[in-house]
Amino acid sequence: MRKKRQSLLYTQVHRWKGGCCVESSPTECNTPEEIERLTVDEELNDIERAVYLLSSGQDIQGTSVVANLPVLMQQNPAETLRRVLPKIREVLHVAGVEMQLTAAVAFLTILQEESVSIHTYSHSFLHIILQNLEHRDAGVSNAWLETLLAVIEVLPKETIRHEILNPLVSKAQLSQTLQSRLVSCKILGKLANKFETHIIKREILPLVKSLCQDVEYEVRSCMCRQLEHIAQGIGTELTKNVVLPELVELARDEGSSVRLAAFETLVNLLEMFDADDRSQTVLPLVKSFCEKSFKVDESILVSLSFHLGKLCNGLYGIFTPEQHLRFLEFYKKLCTLGLQQENGHNDNQIQLQTLEQEKKYILVRKNCAYNFPAMIVFVDPKNFHLELYSTFFCLCHDPEVPVRYTMAIGLYEVAKLLDSGVYVIHKELVTLLQDDSLEVLDALISHLPEILELMSTGGENSGSESKLLTVPDLIPALTTAEQRAATSLKWRTHEKLLQKYACLPHIISSDQIYYRFLHRMLTIIMTNNVLPVQKAAARTLCVYLRYNRKQEQRHEVIQKLIEQLGQGKSYWNRLRFLDTCEFIMELFSKSFFCKYFFLPVLELTHDPVANVRMKLCYLLPKVKSTLKVPTDKHLLQQLELCIRKLLCQEKDKDVLTIVKRTVLELDRMEISVDAFQKRFFENDLLDQEKEREEQLLLEMEQLEKEKQQNEGRSTSMSDKIFEKKRRDSKTSTLSKSISLSVSGSSSSASTSKEGKKSKLVRSQSFSTQALHPKYGNIDKCSNKSSATGYTSSIPGVGKGSMLPFSDDSFRTRSTNISGNAVFSSSAPIATSSRNTANSVDQKNNGTKDSHSRKMSLKNRKSNS
Repeated sequence: MRKKRQSLLYTQVHRWKGGCCVESSPTECNTPEEIERLTVDEELNDIERAVYLLSSGQDIQGTSVVANLPVLMQQNPAETLRRVLPKIREVLHVAGVEMQLTAAVAFLTILQEESVSIHTYSHSFLHIILQNLEHRDAGVSNAWLETLLAVIEVLPKETIRHEILNPLVSKAQLSQTLQSRLVSCKILGKLANKFETHIIKREILPLVKSLCQDVEYEVRSCMCRQLEHIAQGIGTELTKNVVLPELVELARDEGSSVRLAAFETLVNLLEMFDADDRSQTVLPLVKSFCEKSFKVDESILVSLSFHLGKLCNGLYGIFTPEQHLRFLEFYKKLCTLGLQQENGHNDNQIQLQTLEQEKKYILVRKNCAYNFPAMIVFVDPKNFHLELYSTFFCLCHDPEVPVRYTMAIGLYEVAKLLDSGVYVIHKELVTLLQDDSLEVLDALISHLPEILELMSTGGENSGSESKLLTVPDLIPALTTAEQRAATSLKWRTHEKLLQKYACLPHIISSDQIYYRFLHRMLTIIMTNNVLPVQKAAARTLCVYLRYNRKQEQRHEVIQKLIEQLGQGKSYWNRLRFLDTCEFIMELFSKSFFCKYFFLPVLELTHDPVANVRMKLCYLLPKVKSTLKVPTDKHLLQQLELCIRKLLCQEKDKDVLTIVKRTVLELDRMEISVDAFQKRFFENDLLDQEKEREEQLLLEMEQLEKEKQQNEGRSTSMSDKIFEKKRRDSKTSTLSKSISLSVSGSSSSASTSKEGKKSKLVRSQSFSTQALHPKYGNIDKCSNKSSATGYTSSIPGVGKGSMLPFSDDSFRTRSTNISGNAVFSSSAPIATSSRNTANSVDQKNNGTKDSHSRKMSLKNRKSNS
């Protein structure tokens, strides 16, 4: 039989020497002897090859077989159990660390995939797991232990009792190795939930007490951490009588790790203790831990800071006001731990802190930041500003990034708890938005929309009338955060930030978005080099456009999108235009897209770049879905014409292939009609809702314009009334001064001028009589003009009355409003009274001119 040889050499061969992996290149293994050892007959089946490699192959080949064991169990479980598994059992006795770890993982995978029944698994695999459980290598032992604990979850009680619990009695004795006793502790914790209470009390609790009193602190600590699982299995009564006394004794242990384990277990079991146990046993222990944490036992400081929030709220009901204040002050002290010396608050001799101490203090402050929402509950959100705001300020301005990062993560929880008092933390929100670390910014923007929503509405239980007017620095902070993310190399943070900024139309005004954010999004689309960032900016821009409340601004943005992207010189911009159109079809109504973007999209069928035409072909089915017949019949004809041109004129093979595929898809599509259809009912209903919202925006814009006009009109009328009063007062003053001057001049005049004076009086009386009928005409005309809404059109009078005005602004305002506003009768009256003197002069001049013309006409007649 001809044998083919298959080389198992790959790019690298791993050789194990003394548990260490040595990598060697293929050139170092090219000797004929090594190649001969690493080749296998190709005609062997999987089972035979596995047996051969386990029997006479290299370690790396045996490890490969063990890793492939789950696959063999799926393909041929009977033969694998009969031939391969016994070989693996033999090899594991002398196997190295790599094969042991691989076998533990493979056995666990077989259990999870349920390749065999539980009975078969316990019969075939359980003994191998128990044999390797006490391996001399701690890593291997822990790997087999994890597999065993997973197996215990599914094994029947009788199997657990005979195969695991009974041997455990001897394994937990002091005569056994340290590793054996540690494994026994973890197994006991797992078994507590598998048996009835009387079995646990009779067979498991004695072992637990024995291991809690072990001579090795590692065993005592390990058993102490399992007391939580045991307490859940034995119930409240046994926990109070058995577990709690053990915890109290372990809390006073000489080993710091044992005391730490006892403290953490005590905190986790708080709910199982009644009020008497908490006040008489737990609280004194906790107070002792807090007092010793700064002076004697700093090892517990990190754990204490991590569990302090849970501890304070768990003991809340039994605290006296003094104890409540003491624990609160203790928390505040932890929040500034390690900063007092730096800030010069400590008057004692300053000692240099080691690097380990600094790391510990940073971790303590980080834990305090993690517990801050729990401490708000502890002091009551109503007392936040008085009790915790200064601490909140310090944590948000902490010099270490991990502390500020944790505060940024928890800021949303803080905002929810403060509810209507959320405005208090707006400065810290701005501070974190402007943080130097992008990690802090990334943590903050995860819940930024929810935080801004709470701040804009003033909390969950407040009305939505109060908008975000109390955060004047918010918009600069948001723009600064975006610019910092844009200039960094962390494009995922920038993408995430742009996606979250889509919430801004619900937070700030449309004009603020238009002038501060919308054009920035367009710039990012055109200049950024990262495709996900560009797409995020495009979608956010479409959201801004969707909620923009001014038609003029919307048209401007649409025009820029078409000119700068759709008709841009760079093919990359034209591709982004198609992405933007896809978002527009998602966010806007079909009619909106057809009105503004349908034809610009079809123009790209003539694009010189094949990639653009290819992307357009992929988009055409969505484009066609926006049409409605018969309303958009002309657009449908344009679409069909473009497709025909592509089929006839396209020269690129890839594009032509996609065009043909797209044509088939378009032929299968059904176009929706104007009326509702059952098949498209949901889509049509959604599109109708979008149209309604767009129409509502237009109506709101029209209402705002009318409101502004009304406000301007009322302002104009008030200005006119004020001007009238001012002018009337000036006119009365002027008339008084004229009368005084006339009386003074008449008393000092000589008798020789009395003839001239009498002539002047007669001329004035004549002018006054001639002016009275004109006054009537002016009033009538002014009333008529005010009723019709136009300015006075009397020849000579109307224009002449406007010329003497010295107030240009008033004249301009009255002219502009004359087309729409209705003037009151007081305005023309004021105008005519203001220009009486000018009218009198015009009358006198007109009278003289007419008299001279009459005399000249008589002379001509007499001469003729």
